[in-house]
Amino acid sequence: MHALLVEDDDRMAQALTTALAQRGHTVRRAGRALDALRYVHAAEFVLLDLGLPDLDGLELLRRLRTVCDAPLIVVTARCEERDIVQGLRAGADDYVVKPFRMNELMARIDTVRRRTGAAASRGTDGGGGPVRTGDVEIDIAGRTVTVDGAEVRLTRREFDVLAFLAARPDEVHSREEILDRIWGDAFLAASRSLDVHVAGIRAKTGRAELVRTVRGFGYQLGTDGRRP
Repeated sequence: MHALLVEDDDRMAQALTTALAQRGHTVRRAGRALDALRYVHAAEFVLLDLGLPDLDGLELLRRLRTVCDAPLIVVTARCEERDIVQGLRAGADDYVVKPFRMNELMARIDTVRRRTGAAASRGTDGGGGPVRTGDVEIDIAGRTVTVDGAEVRLTRREFDVLAFLAARPDEVHSREEILDRIWGDAFLAASRSLDVHVAGIRAKTGRAELVRTVRGFGYQLGTDGRRP
């Protein structure tokens, strides 16, 4: 794997580069946002610090997501809930707060790569034609969502969650099942990742009931996306 490491701290960059190299990965480091945008096209994975000298890391994340769909983990000292939520909504596949255990970060990298790769290869349970609910059409194989005929852009994780529910629309899926299938970690609930992505789906489609909450259990694809 060729990783892009966006990190302005020399010691942290060296530690991460060494850990990745020991696992057989090649690493290109960018200490500034402009360099990250220049190098990201060749990256198969991105580790992104948010504390950069030339551009706010969240803004860089949004820009990276317009040109790159590679798996991306935010690795930062920002630990406020607002930053975590914004990072996940902007398209991060995971969010790790410094200081962290190196082995845990490496495990998260492996999990994100495995899950995103598997989802892409099978279209996130792909197969069959588009799924319709109300005026929403979910094309699992084509990875597109339209509302009233207009395409809506979701992040990869948002689409993965929606496609997973759409693949079996008559079933209610537990939080643990969704987290395990999409994130590879059934105990990720404390991070609120799933809730953040469900909120993103509802907000971007403008259909609050597109993802129906089953209180105390999980989620199901809604039968009427228009209902408030």
